[in-house]
Amino acid sequence: MEIKRRKFQGVLNILSFNRHFYVIGLSVLALIIASHVVFKWDDILFWIIMTSFTYGFTMPLIVSAYVYDFSGYYHFGWLKKYFTNTDDSLQILNINAGFDETSFSIQHHFPNATINVFDFYNPQQHTEPAIVRARKVSMVFPNTQVINTNHIPLPDKSIDVIFLLSAAHEIRLPEEKIQFLIECCRVCKPTGQVIMVEHLRDFPNFMAFSIGFTHFFSKSVWKKSFLSAGFTSFEETKFTPFMSIFKSCP
Repeated sequence: MEIKRRKFQGVLNILSFNRHFYVIGLSVLALIIASHVVFKWDDILFWIIMTSFTYGFTMPLIVSAYVYDFSGYYHFGWLKKYFTNTDDSLQILNINAGFDETSFSIQHHFPNATINVFDFYNPQQHTEPAIVRARKVSMVFPNTQVINTNHIPLPDKSIDVIFLLSAAHEIRLPEEKIQFLIECCRVCKPTGQVIMVEHLRDFPNFMAFSIGFTHFFSKSVWKKSFLSAGFTSFEETKFTPFMSIFKSCP
């Protein structure tokens, strides 16, 4: 079953899950406007601040709409580069961080595959309000298992493909990240691969999300983590200027 996405679902999710930031920002903006009216401070400074606030509010939504609603990301056409025949009976593992928008689509694209879905969300460690809200509306793929990042409950060398789609950055600690990737390497077949999609802590994402780009990690951090975990390759393909697809093999 493939889940049909609503128009602007990506940007609406951003607004819904991060509404606390927008409420705080609009409140601060209202105070700035009120103080300018009451205290008559410098007009140039006022419009610089207003322009900065407007940019900070609108640019993340514009980029999110581009990436998640208009780029074809959720149509998974970009997978063709990594698979020559999607009818093979693959063993697939899709791992999310408490919000699953991809498992049903993966099942649609790989109808003969065996798909395991694991969720490493930990309410004690992953406390961001956006994740908590996302979980309340996320569709749960049948037989999804909740796991710890330090153990994937599958045999050694049993999986053809592991998908980490906009999820792995929620593992914040470097040591935990490497331990999680060690587990991914362990369950990968020698001919297997990990497909990870992530925003990066780079200039395009800084221009898109300003200080919010610190929620992501740089390419060098990811490369070091994968190689430290035992993977032998780390290849990047840009999917829009704001997202990267990484392929790693044991």
